[in-house]
Amino acid sequence: MRITLFGATGLLGKALVREWQDDEIIALGSQDADIRNADQVQRVVSKTRPHWIVLAAAYTDVDGCETHRDLAFAVNARGAVNVAEAAKKIGSRLLFVSTDYVFDGSKSQPYQTTDRRNPTSVYGQSKAEAEAQISGILPDSCIARTSWLFGNGGKCFPDTILKLAATRPELNVVDDQRGSPTYAVDLARAIMQLCHNNASGIVHVTNRGDCTWYDLAKEVTRAAGLSTTIHPTTTDKFPRPAPRPAYSVLSPTSLDAYGITMPGWQDAVGRYLVERKGCG
Repeated sequence: MRITLFGATGLLGKALVREWQDDEIIALGSQDADIRNADQVQRVVSKTRPHWIVLAAAYTDVDGCETHRDLAFAVNARGAVNVAEAAKKIGSRLLFVSTDYVFDGSKSQPYQTTDRRNPTSVYGQSKAEAEAQISGILPDSCIARTSWLFGNGGKCFPDTILKLAATRPELNVVDDQRGSPTYAVDLARAIMQLCHNNASGIVHVTNRGDCTWYDLAKEVTRAAGLSTTIHPTTTDKFPRPAPRPAYSVLSPTSLDAYGITMPGWQDAVGRYLVERKGCG
């Protein structure tokens, strides 16, 4: 099977390139094809003629999106449409990586794939628009929503916590936002399986279990053997440009339907630390 990957230089993209060994993968960064340029995308897709396109390219700076709305929609929405239209022209399948931020966080039980989108941030709005447009262009596309992505090879919350904990005896971390941390390696492996299973529709893909950012920071420092004290605090003490969902846990039901089981998030944190140490 031949795969064309957009977003190969990002945190998830790097994991996909490392993990995807049994198929032919054409890994493209923004220097190879800017998804905002429809002609560039069409030329690349026509040349590579993949069985599957995996679209992991995105503008993921949530706060940056809030202040650069036009750029957010140009990359995350219009760029996704360009890829979907190119896929349709050659008859390629498409897997689009989306986000828990398409929800407003008002639920207290895991979000199902059928729950209504109601994003509160520009980032979430741009990804929700992409989901709607892609579904119209390619009804058999696969939209893989994930959350709280972390891993090596890019900026992520555990890395930030570890760097801060190395120099500070105490840290304050918000304890009123709940979601499911997702290790890029595990997400990459699930995406590979979804493509091999000819998946379609919306699938929620996260590590098992859920926690708050405070819980995650505690686990990261504990597993790393650090003595830093983590104190719980509230979101209003750390105002940010973009609103975050208070609850964005994604139900694994849709992933279970494909016989794919993700490891627990604590297990993923342990493996992330081992990988991080190896990278250092």
